Amino acid sequence: MTTLQDILDPQIDRSFKGFPHTSPPLRRSQIAAQNWHVLSGDLPLPLAVVKQQALQHNLSWMQRFATDQGIDMAPHGKTTMSPQLLKRQLDEGAWGLTFATVAQVRAGVSVGARRCMIANQVFTAVDLAGIQDMQREYKGLRIAFLVDSMAQLALIEAWYLSQKDAENDARLALRPFEVLLEIGVAGARSGCRNQHDALTLAQRIKDSPACRLVGIECYEGLGATGQSVQDQAYAEALMQRVCDIAIACDQQHFFDNEEVLVSAGGSAIFDLVANRLKPELSRPVRGLLRSGCYVTHDHGFYKRMVSAVNSRLGCSDGLQAAMEVWAAVQSCPEPGLVILAVGKRDISYDLDLPVPLAFCKPGDAVVAEAPTDWKVSGLNDQHAYLRGTGPEHAALKVGDLVALGISHPCTTFDKWRWMPVVDESYTVCDALVTCF
Repeated sequence: MTTLQDILDPQIDRSFKGFPHTSPPLRRSQIAAQNWHVLSGDLPLPLAVVKQQALQHNLSWMQRFATDQGIDMAPHGKTTMSPQLLKRQLDEGAWGLTFATVAQVRAGVSVGARRCMIANQVFTAVDLAGIQDMQREYKGLRIAFLVDSMAQLALIEAWYLSQKDAENDARLALRPFEVLLEIGVAGARSGCRNQHDALTLAQRIKDSPACRLVGIECYEGLGATGQSVQDQAYAEALMQRVCDIAIACDQQHFFDNEEVLVSAGGSAIFDLVANRLKPELSRPVRGLLRSGCYVTHDHGFYKRMVSAVNSRLGCSDGLQAAMEVWAAVQSCPEPGLVILAVGKRDISYDLDLPVPLAFCKPGDAVVAEAPTDWKVSGLNDQHAYLRGTGPEHAALKVGDLVALGISHPCTTFDKWRWMPVVDESYTVCDALVTCF
């Protein structure tokens, strides 16, 4: 039987990309004692690393932000899918964890989460059965998911009623599913587009034997621009809709829980929704912020977005970029072009291309900041095109090391089964694994 210790302290070996080729298998707890140094060639490149100091800063900063707003964190675990980081988020004070799929929920449950939200629609028989199975396996486990249509509700009811008809074992007793009504935005993803449809669906959920309406949810991130005036107007309009629907549901007694959950919050304009997550209702309200990318932040998209957050908050010590991907110069085939041995298999590229951060000679403890003329112009599966015009770029040699910043942590985490955690000198002091 797999124990919590097995999950948090797994064995890592050379089948994991970035693990030393000649090292014996090691438990995570043994990694720090190896005294590996990223810049000394102790680990094969490319290599994604997480900086210890910035990581801890971000975990504490976001939890403190939520507490100051009078709300709770239910951070989105899909960002990292790392048992070690999920556990640390819970230890920092998170109320629960959010995921995108039923399969992902099990990762959070395995490290102790007993309150989970699936910020997505659930409707297939296998997923509905999976939720019921986990709730039977783990005493006190709550799993709530989103509903946004009559069609989805009909699928849930059909499965639930078929199981009730076949039920002949008290140990397999079904619970009605806890659901949140999702409020959507025109042209964006899922969610009810208007108040009439939302309240009609809420009435049907109230009458359904298969579900209990426990809250209201939205996702504001797709409309974020990084321009405060525009983003404030957009977020205010969306959250006003959420609050109006929550109040109407409360007045018509559609909620079926002592405490109403109201949730929003990506990692781009979380400050603009955080203060609207506790509408005045006839029963207690728990506001839940679901940000996920804050754990490591980034050097691209979220850096731009959160710089506006910092300005709005008057904050001088906001989130810090905690993830870098180090690569070696593989070839210098022509003036102005250097090929790095890193590519789409190693680093995110869905929002922006990587950002050159720093460089050094192998084994050199002195890391220089990358010149502003350096740009990654493209990626192949295993190659990056680093272009530049200045003397520093011209002086790069095969074997030199270059650090790249990322844009969008989610799609870098999923490319690595493990990542070393490093101190400010790039000495490995811990490790984490992922379970995508």
